[in-house]
Amino acid sequence: MIDWNRVAELREEVGLENFDEVVDLFLFEVEDELSRLRANPNISTLAARFHFLKGSAMNLGFAAFSELCQSGETAAGKGHEGRIDIEAVVACYDISKHEFTCGLHRFAAA
Repeated sequence: MIDWNRVAELREEVGLENFDEVVDLFLFEVEDELSRLRANPNISTLAARFHFLKGSAMNLGFAAFSELCQSGETAAGKGHEGRIDIEAVVACYDISKHEFTCGLHRFAAA
């Protein structure tokens, strides 16, 4: 669910002293976008929204969430918005975030 190699790369890219701040920013931006998506799943912006979420997920190593976002982006781009289960996407994010935050402590100690 989490690509810990990507997390290690991110930590190297931004530096250990900035890592927590970058993680907090990514999580804030993703959660903000998910809230807006749930409140207003505007068909005309779905592909762009899922593209943004996919990119954020990939940066933070949220592999499963990124794959769901890619599927949503593709479906929206083909006009198949009805095939997108936004609640499943949100649930995957929640599970990914939980695994990430729990594993981050073990990851930092390694």
